[in-house]
Amino acid sequence: MELKTDLSKFNNSWYKKGGNPAKRLCWYMVNAAFFNSAFPVNSAKVFLLRLFGARVGQGVVIKPFVNVKYPWNLKIGNHVWIGERVWIDNLGFVVLNDNSCVSQGAMLLCGNHHYKKVAFDLIVGNITVEEGAWIGAKCVVCPGVKIGSHAVLTVGSIATSNLLPWSIYQGNPAQKIKERVIKG
Repeated sequence: MELKTDLSKFNNSWYKKGGNPAKRLCWYMVNAAFFNSAFPVNSAKVFLLRLFGARVGQGVVIKPFVNVKYPWNLKIGNHVWIGERVWIDNLGFVVLNDNSCVSQGAMLLCGNHHYKKVAFDLIVGNITVEEGAWIGAKCVVCPGVKIGSHAVLTVGSIATSNLLPWSIYQGNPAQKIKERVIKG
């Protein structure tokens, strides 16, 4: 007999979201009002992220319409830029190190599903964006991926595995196309 997907068997009770349900509900409302909106006051966004448990450095820029799933699973270094409509789906831990940039419309996805399992089991992995790395517009970074120091993921690319430092990646899945050189 051939097995088929049966979503009625899905069970992610093992997954600890962090925070009690009231805290998650409060964050949901704050996220909708101040992050996933046109609200322009950057310092207020940094304050609210810290209030809900994120570790946030100095000089961080968070543009409008950003969505953060769980701020308590987020660490942002100094002088990090997060562009419009970025979606940080941090079921796992997301680290954005100093001077990294996540451009508009990018998605950092810490969760996925095991398509070979009948119950479509949840898979969670952390994402790390190292110092000086740049995630281009409309890119997707998949669970468990580390973007190396000063690596670039070009517009619309999908990182399904780790990116080497000082390298430029393009495509789906992203492949290294050349070395990154920064000129002064």
